[in-house]
Amino acid sequence: MLLIRPPTPVDACGPPPGITLRPPTPEDIEPLGRTYFASYPPGVACATEPEAIEDIRLTYAGEYGVLDLRGSRLAIAPEYPSDSASTSTSIVGAALVVERGPWSDAPDCPFLIELFTLPTHRRQGIAQALLTTCLPPSTSLALRVREDNTPAITLYERFGFQPG
Repeated sequence: MLLIRPPTPVDACGPPPGITLRPPTPEDIEPLGRTYFASYPPGVACATEPEAIEDIRLTYAGEYGVLDLRGSRLAIAPEYPSDSASTSTSIVGAALVVERGPWSDAPDCPFLIELFTLPTHRRQGIAQALLTTCLPPSTSLALRVREDNTPAITLYERFGFQPG
């Protein structure tokens, strides 16, 4: 199901306590791929963690459109076990936006290709913070969601998304 948020006033939601938001960098590919894999039931996004990491690499390489690193956001939780010995932070969610979806029926506006949070961090407001801060409300934003994903559709509709 294609949903579009027309330019509309939407109040940005701040992240919950202990969570910070920041744009992704190329150094985030592997930990972001691990979070991507862990955020879905096995086989839904990718069959294995290495496949999920490769999918994120392809996202950065433009396979799904030109990744907007300034518009995309990562949710970081310092208290969560680290993905790397070199840092004490971990990616617990992400909103990945491309400049335009690569599909023929994609509208001519930024496209949210992924919005996910780890199961351990759901229902805390992370997804709504990612969704409302990834792009200014004066910018249209489109996305696809499965028609049976009622919780996601409810979230998107609450922030002005309409069937497109």
